[in-house]
Amino acid sequence: MKQYKDKQELLDTIHDKYQKYIAEFEEIPEELRGKRIEEVDRTPSENLSYQLGWINLLLNWDQKEQQGIDVQTPAEGYKWNNLGGLYQSFYATYGKYTLAEQLEQLSTAIDELDAWLETLTDQELFEPKQRKWATTKAEWPVWKWVHINTVAPFTNFRPKIRKWKKLTL
Repeated sequence: MKQYKDKQELLDTIHDKYQKYIAEFEEIPEELRGKRIEEVDRTPSENLSYQLGWINLLLNWDQKEQQGIDVQTPAEGYKWNNLGGLYQSFYATYGKYTLAEQLEQLSTAIDELDAWLETLTDQELFEPKQRKWATTKAEWPVWKWVHINTVAPFTNFRPKIRKWKKLTL
């Protein structure tokens, strides 16, 4: 997994990968947003819904913890060893919106993520055991949670979107 020298490098990487990711949706017509093809595991709408779901969960975990609320990860009623139902909840929650609306919501989520990251000290961001929700057996620092829910999927999903476009458009 990529390492970051500081918060700014993390923020810059998120934005770079995010801009490349959302650019992939420019050519996708609204009427094909839910088109499923065998060769790609998510429709364009599901792809965006997945991103919206995880980023909003991440923000929600920290908001709840800061309010003194015990956070159940990944989400109330879901376990880490069975995420399929959680993904379906993301698709139901965000998939009812148009691609343009989903992209707008994702832009807002990224802005909120930026604002939250700016509030974190380097210790809170880069040292383990700084948030209860982030303290698992692996003892990941917060930045790793941010990375796996932003940079990694923004990077890894682009080829899938391109493949979907190549086979569909």
